[in-house]
Amino acid sequence: MESENESGGGIVDFDTMRGRDYPTIRQFTVFLENRVGQLMDVIRRFEGGSVRIVAININDSTECSIVRLVLTNPEAGREVLERAGLAIIESDLIGIELPESNQPMLDVCTALLRAEINLVQAYPLLLRPSGGSSVALMVDNIELAQQTLAERNFHMINEDELFDL
Repeated sequence: MESENESGGGIVDFDTMRGRDYPTIRQFTVFLENRVGQLMDVIRRFEGGSVRIVAININDSTECSIVRLVLTNPEAGREVLERAGLAIIESDLIGIELPESNQPMLDVCTALLRAEINLVQAYPLLLRPSGGSSVALMVDNIELAQQTLAERNFHMINEDELFDL
């Protein structure tokens, strides 16, 4: 299905408009004052809407909190966060399904280490496309990490898979 581009610059496919079929997922980093109720205010903004939180990571300090979110609909999620006037940073992560093994994170870390890729952040995905265990990873070289993990038959999760959760 297609639609005219708003700027009149051509045709845009609806699949392109709803998300990226690119083997990464977007993370939003939100900076909050370290005050009681600030996190609840952010989470409540998604209540009753079509955007669900797929992963959350919180780093707290005395002055501020850094909240990282992965959302089912990043485009709509960005709008929610921007309307709230929050300071945000958007970055790419690799989402992967963990293999069926006794130590699946060891398999992931071993593959990354062999390729000399640094793991910067890792946290579990709360909602998973296949129902199995999945993690979101931030690495220092995303293209090489994707290639390395694909060569070792890891399934990478893209935004389209999260959109329908």
